[in-house]
Amino acid sequence: MSGKPKLHYFNGRGRMESIRWLLAAAGVEFEECFLETKDDLTKLQKDGSLLFQQVPMVEIDGMKMVQSRAIGNYIAMKYNLYGKDLKERALIDMYVEAVIDLNELLMTHILQPADKKEQHFATIVDKATNRYFPVYEKVLKDHGQDFLVGNQFSRADVQLLETLLMAEECKPDILAKFPLLQSFKARISNIPTIKKFLQPGSQRKPPLQEKDLPKVMKIFH
Repeated sequence: MSGKPKLHYFNGRGRMESIRWLLAAAGVEFEECFLETKDDLTKLQKDGSLLFQQVPMVEIDGMKMVQSRAIGNYIAMKYNLYGKDLKERALIDMYVEAVIDLNELLMTHILQPADKKEQHFATIVDKATNRYFPVYEKVLKDHGQDFLVGNQFSRADVQLLETLLMAEECKPDILAKFPLLQSFKARISNIPTIKKFLQPGSQRKPPLQEKDLPKVMKIFH
């Protein structure tokens, strides 16, 4: 019998956070094995656990899965967060891929050199409010349902909420012009599994801080 999924990554958000969100949304308990040093990563690389020598890696159903999109797809399929048919899945993929693009911008902000941070912040705000959020606002308006796709909770809802909250950490009033997204945020945050994940003491990780960077860099470089 395979036990709980086991997540191998450093003790921070990075590319594992969306996977934590998906598992939590599905109500799945998981264990975490944190990389603390470069040696921890090297050990996984040398024992053949990492197909492409990279983390995140998730042990699930007897597999050692790598590549965050593949892991996310598997979890979404396994726990019924991937729509009811091929067309719904295509919509979910489109919405999630765009969310990942914005998430990447938000996630890399802290890595920018001091002289580039202001411009990078401006790019985040511009793309969030002019490219991405208007699309999701329109989708919610046109679709007229509580969820982005069909009439059931999906991976797209989970990952959009994750990124909306990250965007608000970056700029607290970033959703000011998007009333439907504000309602969506409140509604999805209140789904019991999500509500639990948003409570203090859960396995959700805080934003990476400048002081954490040297430790993280030592693991990967």
